[in-house]
This record gives sequence, C-alpha cells and structure tokens, in this order.
Amino acid sequence: MDEPDGLPPQARRRAIVTITIAVAISVLSTAIANIALPTMADELHATPSTSIWVVNAYQLAVTVSLLPLSSLGDIKGYKVVYLWGLAVFTVASVACGLATSLPWLVAARIAQGFGAAGIMSVNTALIRFIFPRARLGRGIAMMGLIVAVSSASGPSLAALILGFASWHWLFLINAPFGALAVVLALRSLPRTPRSGQQFDYASAVLNALTFGLLLLGLDGIGHGGDRLQVAAELLAGGAAAIVFIRLQKSRAEPMLPVDLFKLPIFALSVGTSVCSYAAQTVAYLALPFYFQVAGGFSQSHVGLLITPWPAVVVFIAPLSGRLSDKYPAGLLGGIGLAVLTVGLLLARQLPPDAAFVDVVWRMMICGIGFGFFQSPNNRAIITAAPRHRSGAASGMLSTARLTGQTVGGVTVALIFGITHGDIAMGVHMALLAGAVFSGLACCVSFLRLTQPAAV
Repeated sequence: MDEPDGLPPQARRRAIVTITIAVAISVLSTAIANIALPTMADELHATPSTSIWVVNAYQLAVTVSLLPLSSLGDIKGYKVVYLWGLAVFTVASVACGLATSLPWLVAARIAQGFGAAGIMSVNTALIRFIFPRARLGRGIAMMGLIVAVSSASGPSLAALILGFASWHWLFLINAPFGALAVVLALRSLPRTPRSGQQFDYASAVLNALTFGLLLLGLDGIGHGGDRLQVAAELLAGGAAAIVFIRLQKSRAEPMLPVDLFKLPIFALSVGTSVCSYAAQTVAYLALPFYFQVAGGFSQSHVGLLITPWPAVVVFIAPLSGRLSDKYPAGLLGGIGLAVLTVGLLLARQLPPDAAFVDVVWRMMICGIGFGFFQSPNNRAIITAAPRHRSGAASGMLSTARLTGQTVGGVTVALIFGITHGDIAMGVHMALLAGAVFSGLACCVSFLRLTQPAAV
C-alpha cells in the first residue's frame, strides 16, 4: 500500500501552526540571548569571558546532538523526537528564567540546546510528510521564512522585553508557547515510518567528541585561546572524526550519513550550504563593526542597516520555494549565489559613513541572492535521501548550517586578528572572503546540473 502523499489541507494547516511556533521559539532563543549577555553577566556577577558560555553552551549542545537525534527520529519516528525535544526545550526555558547563578543558567542552556536540537533535527523531515510532493518546495520555503523572520525580529523583540521586564523573561516567555505547541503537536503531527534499527551509542559518543572538540578548537582560534589547548582540541577532534567516519562506513544506516554522501546531489547540496552560510555569517559579523566602530553609527542604527537582508529573504523564500517545485536547485541556487556574491562585493565598496539608502539597496541584493538559494537547496538536501532516511538528511541540513556559521565566525575573528585593530581593512578583507565563499558555493551549485535530479 502506498504511503499517503502529505496530510489533508485542514490537518496540514494545524501541523504548520505547530511547527511554526516550535521553530520560531527555538530560533529566537538563540538570537535574543546575545542581546542581554552584558546584563546577565552583571546580575549574576560573572566576568564577560565566562558569561560567553551562556551562548556557547547552547550552541555546543545543539551541535553535538543534532545527528544522534535525527538518527533517533529515523528509528523511533520523527513525531516522538520532535515532541520530546519541544517538551525539554519548554521546561529548560523555565529553568533558564529562574536561574540565580551562572552555573545554573549554563546548565539550563545546555538542556535547552538539547531540546532545540530535537526540534531542529527532524523538522524538515516532518515537512516531507506534511506536504504533498508537488508542494514540498513551498513547505521547505515556509521553514526558511520562519527562520528568517525569527532571526530578523530577535534583537528587536529582546529590546522590547528588556524595556518592560528583566532578562529572565527572555526565557520564561517561551513557556506558554512551548506548552501550546506540545498540545498541538500531539494532535496534528503525522506518525512516520520507523526503521526498526537499534540506536548506535558508540556512534553517538564519537559524534559528540568529533563535533564538540572541533567546535571548541575553532572557537579557541577565533577568540585567541591558549595555542596548546586549541591544538590539542583540534587534534583530538580530528582523531575522533577519523574513527567516527570509519565506523559509519560499516553501518547500514549510519548516524553520520556517509551513505547519503555517495549521492552527488546530496553531497554537492551540503557543500553549497556550508559555503553559503559561511558567507552570510562573515557579512553579519563584520558589517556591524564597520558601521558602528568605523562609521560611528549607534547600535540601533546599525540594526536598521542590516535588517533589509533578512527582511528581503522573507519575501523571496516563498517565491524560490514555488520555483523549486518546477526547476532544479542547481540552477536556482547558482543564480541566487551569483547575486549574493555581487552583493557582497558591492558592500565591500561602501565607505564607513555611507548613506542609509546606499547600504539598504546593497543589503537587499544580498538578501535576494540568499533567499533565492536557500529554499531550493534545502529541498535538494531533503529529497536526495530516501523517505526512510529523511531524519538523517534533516539533521545534516542543520549541521551544514551550523558548520558554515562556525567557519564564517572563525574567518572573521582570524582576519580581525591579522589586521591588528584596523577595522576598515579587516571588514574589507572579511567581505572579500565572504564573496569567495559565496562564489565557491555558486560553482558547486551549478555542478548539480550535471547530476540526475532527485525525485
């Protein structure tokens, strides 16, 4: 008997509302914590260097658990992992909001990160079972739209909350929305096939060691950490990666989807994703320094200058999603990334005291290019995998994004270190590096046109 092709329209709408709430609060939890970090450090009597762990602990927990949880989704069903992730995230958010010390807050953020990973690891896999095949691109575009809106509104929402309440409410506000999403998810999300495989605990440990140590090492490079410690973390992470990959080759359905990387469309799409998110992160990190330090703009003004990029993605993502149901991702992504490359090169020509309109139209070009690439590329990653391996593809999609963001962040930190405080030179070099990342992603995207399309 054939599997149902998505949910009926009414059930689909309920499922979309559920996923919208869950993804929005998980993305916002990343964006809003950064804004209140100085306030948290002051109230919890923590140094700036130790308070960074409020952000790092969350990112580390998400990174090391994405692939194990996506594998668990293939085994136990995506709805089960999603529900548990959402429940853990909601409870951990309350724990964050009640924190009275830095260790308490960091521990709660680790739990919150594990919960967010439960949501992120299988949300795109669920989209594959919620939407019919003919409308899958629109469903995946919807996910990109939610992420873009949440990312763009995060700083403004944080500022609004902090204007009326303490930083604790940045986390406590998640509780009612998380509880509502759990209730809706129980009733609306589809049950999906289960693989019947056993969970691979050895692979889960090696995955945590690989990504955890490499992430810590790269973060140490970016923040000028102890060289011996950074080298030890990178060497240990590399050794764990070698053992991890060798082990995965012996598995029928590996946690790190080396079987899917044998599919050229999947491998090229993941490579495109890593390079493009590196390019975006370079620009998001470098330009605020340029406008605020070199140009003398206020923090709120800088936010307005950058906002057109994610704002344009909100409008472009649905269009590119519809087109991705008809045209190959290699073509759409290649065109979008070529536009992004041009936008970054144009941004590189901006003087630090550029007029508002001169910045806005360049940011809009970048947003058009990124938005045009994002939905088709995500669709290519998820549809390249067999339906029963949708969890692995969904987990790899999020892992590729986080990897690209990490690479972009390290690139900016290294360039700023090399330029010894010359912000203008550092930003120009960083944007050139971003354009190189984007141009490479463009070339990799067009290579997909030589491969058979995924069904």
